[in-house]
Amino acid sequence: MSGKPLILFSSFLCLWSVWSSLAAADGLLLSPGDGQAREFYKDHKRGWYWYEKDKVPRKREEKKEEKAKQHRIPSLKDYAAEALWNMHPDDFQPLLLDFQKKAVMNPSEENVREYYVIQDIARRKSLAFANSASFIMQKYPELNVATDYPTATPGRGALTRLQADEIRAKLVSARSDFGLIYFYSPSCQYCVEQGRIVDMFRDRHGWEVKKVNRDDNPQLAEMFNVKMVPYILLVYRYGKDAIPVSAGVIALSEMEEKIYRGVRLVSKEITPEEYSTYDFQRGGPFDVRAPLRNDTQESKGGPR
Repeated sequence: MSGKPLILFSSFLCLWSVWSSLAAADGLLLSPGDGQAREFYKDHKRGWYWYEKDKVPRKREEKKEEKAKQHRIPSLKDYAAEALWNMHPDDFQPLLLDFQKKAVMNPSEENVREYYVIQDIARRKSLAFANSASFIMQKYPELNVATDYPTATPGRGALTRLQADEIRAKLVSARSDFGLIYFYSPSCQYCVEQGRIVDMFRDRHGWEVKKVNRDDNPQLAEMFNVKMVPYILLVYRYGKDAIPVSAGVIALSEMEEKIYRGVRLVSKEITPEEYSTYDFQRGGPFDVRAPLRNDTQESKGGPR
């Protein structure tokens, strides 16, 4: 061999020897029996993928021919009165609408008459349901909300007295455990009016009220998330519970009612789903959980 090829050949042998030693030391040298290795070295110029992607069979999208929508043009001659009377509401309603559309499309005497015949059946069916409902309310008074929410004037007066007495009693019994924080601003005209109402509440029910100028106590206002004034907050003396009563001007009667409900909620006498329920309404139609309690009592063999 000439000088230059001999030098190149010697360099190649040297590099190959070094590579073989390192690979053998690290356990990286692949054995001739390794099928994956043979496949790789056989096609090493092409590489593993050679810019190829896995062949995923494509689903051919079937083209659906759009058919012209066929509009139903009903005729009253195709329906017997008994069939219309006993038809399921989900079928009757679109049929009534189809008769109406037919009458609008061609407002002939016959088409308009047929539409009103179908509508008359719907009216009579509604009347039949209303009559049955009236009978059920009379036979099963426990299902009738009028027992706890009367519509007659004497009954309305009695209901108002019951509500007022319960609110007043609860506010008196809770004044030692609860208090109010009233946030205001000297420049707020609404706060002037609300301040007078808060004073009336304090004098009537003997509650402790802490008045806080929001401008001078921004950190306290931020702690209770007070974004506007006037703002009334109901707080529990022996815990961290605090419930907003109002944001903005609120009447005394509404203020008393919200504080009453907030006290019952914090005291766990009611749940949020029972928020508007009075105690005297327990077991009645306005007691949302009465059916569940009745089922529990019946399963235990107790009285309803």
